[in-house]
Amino acid sequence: MGVKLKELCQFLVKAKIQTYAGDGKRVEPERSDFKELEFSEGEWCYRDSYTGFYRAPGQEVVRYKGKPIWIMSYSGGMKPKYHEKLKFSKQTYNFLKEALKRVKVSSPFRGPESFKKGDYEYINKVEGNVKAFKGEEKIFYKGEEVFSQDYIGGLIVDEVKKS
Repeated sequence: MGVKLKELCQFLVKAKIQTYAGDGKRVEPERSDFKELEFSEGEWCYRDSYTGFYRAPGQEVVRYKGKPIWIMSYSGGMKPKYHEKLKFSKQTYNFLKEALKRVKVSSPFRGPESFKKGDYEYINKVEGNVKAFKGEEKIFYKGEEVFSQDYIGGLIVDEVKKS
């Protein structure tokens, strides 16, 4: 297939900043009741598909030349005591988007290890690399955990060249 890991990581960063973190354009969902965002560049295509609001599980897939080569699944959301607190949840998700815009090529999964703004703090712990990884992200408001999400993923194919 001829894909280099560095190219994949660079594309992931662009795609993530252009979609959920950047209020990207929604596309027609492949599954009913899901929200889907897509970013394409050249022979690369990224699609983020999720459902729900307070808890919003989903999946990201990268295709190269039409074939799926990388995937990440995630699940989590607002802590139960914040369900039905729409305004606070929207503020928290806006903070999450700010954290996710700081995604790095060296760890192109979610946000940075940590990010603080005002009363909010984002913490992200990940094990592995773009080939195979798992992680957990949390958001704290005034020191109290209000959001958590687990994620896992990696390469779908083993035909990737090292860069």
